[in-house]
Order: sequence, then C-alpha cells, then structure tokens
Amino acid sequence: MARILIIGAGGVGNVVAHKCAQLPEIFSQIMLASRTETKCRQIADNVRFRTGSNILTAQLDADQTLEIVRLIEFFKPELVINVALPYQDLSIMDACLETGVNYLDTANYEPPDEARFEYKWQWAYHEKFEKKGIMALLGSGFDPGVTNVFCAYALKHRFDEIHELDIIDCNAGDHGHPFATNFNPEINIREVTAKGKYWKDGNWVETDPLAESMIFDFPEGIGPKKCYLMYHEELESLVKHIKGLKKARFWMTFSDNYLKHLEVLQNVGMTRIDPVNYNGVEIIPLKFLKVLLPDPSSLGPVTKGKTCIGCLIKGVKDGALRQYYTYNICDHEAAFKEVGAQAISYTTGVPAMIGAMMIVTGKWTGKGVFNMEQFDPDPFMEQLNKRGLPWTEIIWKD
Repeated sequence: MARILIIGAGGVGNVVAHKCAQLPEIFSQIMLASRTETKCRQIADNVRFRTGSNILTAQLDADQTLEIVRLIEFFKPELVINVALPYQDLSIMDACLETGVNYLDTANYEPPDEARFEYKWQWAYHEKFEKKGIMALLGSGFDPGVTNVFCAYALKHRFDEIHELDIIDCNAGDHGHPFATNFNPEINIREVTAKGKYWKDGNWVETDPLAESMIFDFPEGIGPKKCYLMYHEELESLVKHIKGLKKARFWMTFSDNYLKHLEVLQNVGMTRIDPVNYNGVEIIPLKFLKVLLPDPSSLGPVTKGKTCIGCLIKGVKDGALRQYYTYNICDHEAAFKEVGAQAISYTTGVPAMIGAMMIVTGKWTGKGVFNMEQFDPDPFMEQLNKRGLPWTEIIWKD
C-alpha cells in the first residue's frame, strides 16, 4: 500500500485520481494538488461520489520547487504523479530529488518559450536520481506511454527484429464545438504547429508542419481517416532503446474543421508563444487564446465517438517478414460514464495509474531515469486489459 501525490487537476488529473481511488488496496491514501484547489475539491467530491473513497487536496504552485518540497515533506508520499504542465517537469523532479521520492509523468519537459520536444533535459537527471536511489518514469500516458509498451511487447513476443514503426493516433470523437482541443490548448497547439520529424536510416528527417499525410483505415467501424505526420517525443526514446529501427514515424488525425480554424488562428498571430504588448502589458497570444477556448475537462458530457491509438510494426520473426498492428479503442461516452472525463483524458490517465502501480508494487524497479520501453511489458499489458484499455493484435506474414 502506498501514499500517492498527484500534481495537476485537469482532465487527466481527474482520471488518475478516480483510477487510483478504485484500488485502495494499492493506493492507500491520495492527495491531489493544483494551483487552484477548488478544482481539486471538485474532483475529490466526484471521486467520493463514484468510489466512496476520500482523497486529500492542497493548493500548490508547481513552478516553485520549495513549495513542492514542503508538500512532499508534509504528506510523505512514496510516489509523485506529475500530470501538470510539461513546463513544470523539472521543478517537480527537483523536489523529488530533494526529498528522495519516486517520480512519474506523462509528457516530456518543454521550455516555456520554445516548442521543443526532447528528453535531454530529463535524461540529464539520470545520475542524480541513481545516486539518490530513486526512480523517475517518463511518459506514462498513452502516446508516449502505452505505445512504447506496445513496441516492447512486440519485440519480446512477436519479432526478433523491428525495422519500421508507425504510431497512429485517431480521435474520431465529436464534441460539437466549432473549435476546441481535447487536452490543454496551449500544449496541443504548440505540438500541432511545430515542424514534423521522423527517423529514417539513422538520421532525423524534418518536415514542415502537417506537410505529409496518409489515409489509414481504422478498425472497429471507425473507417478511413486522413492522418498527418508529426513529431512526438516517444520516437526519440524508442529509437534509442529499440535497436535496429530503420524508420519510425508518428501520425495523428485532424478534422478539416480543426485545421481550418487553426490556419486562421496562425494567420492572425493567435498561436504565437512570444510576448506582445497590449495596452502596456505583455501578453502571450497562445495563453490568451487558451482562456477563450473551451476547457478540455468540460468536453466529457458532450463528446461522442471513439479513439483508436496503436502501433503498426514491420520486422522479422524466425527469418520471415512480418507486419503487426496492435491498438486500443476507447469510447468517449463510456469513459465519461465511469470517471466523468472524455477518452483523451482517460487514455492518458489510466496508463499513468498503471505506471504508478508498476512502481509501488515492485513490478518495475530501478534507480535513475527511465522510459516505458525499458521495462518488462507483460505486467503493464495485463493491467491495460483489466483497467479499461483493452488491446487487440493483428498479425500478417509476408
């Protein structure tokens, strides 16, 4: 049994709190902390209503390492689950180092003034965490996260060598708004408007934002959708840890309506992340836009449809070429019925809870900083089926 501190009270924090509360035999006490404690209390009330479990709440500025240290020293958790903003990863890691507590997040650190998706800042903490005798588990969401574990499972059980990887993410849901993002608007728009990048024959190839696309026929009634090539941080760790990869790409679907609105917002400067002067006050346009857009946590009651996220893999098994596809389908309405959140938050929050479970139960152990694919995938894959994210495999032999 373990005490868990969850930092972040958005849609994902809500899911993590609910899913941890469903397992009191593993997570004995939960504290949820955020800059706005009223959000934490609302989640705590919903958790109590749905599960009967009580969770503690606290006000916390996750930019301030000293505040985090004080809260950790007060609550004494075994693990900190960081589902706050990616800008805050390092301040939270610093607090975990100071207090000797294990760390977990769902997305890599990003500098606030530049859209860069790299693990270098967090990988640089490896020796510090190792010397402290604690563990940091990076990217325990779905992508990154489950997609990394899918690859590790495929390499362990379905391939001798993996040569090509396409991670394909489809949100076929509809929330009815003219324009809204399914997770933090600031992070979502920074991600989508950044240059694309993929791995090919030992080198990174850069593309203009959303310049390359393909049609992919998604399973279980979703059907063909247009997918756009992007860069996602799990490519960096997978290329490092899955030896022999010759090509690795990441694809995501966007509706024509989403792309139309995004183009207009870019053209008028609303996606800029550099400060502009307005009536003598410096504001960042993207942060202002975030305030105007619907809060992603409010989309749960109105979103219908499904997500499909999976890995299409090519490689060799027993000397023969093989193609393999493993994926999860998540229903927005089913997710909302269970935890009061739409499927995008659900597919990130459930793996965060499972990653926490792996650490506190001793299934995954280590000292230092690690990515998901570095551990035995089997216990994690088993829990996906039990905790609401069942997966399916399809194998073709060439």
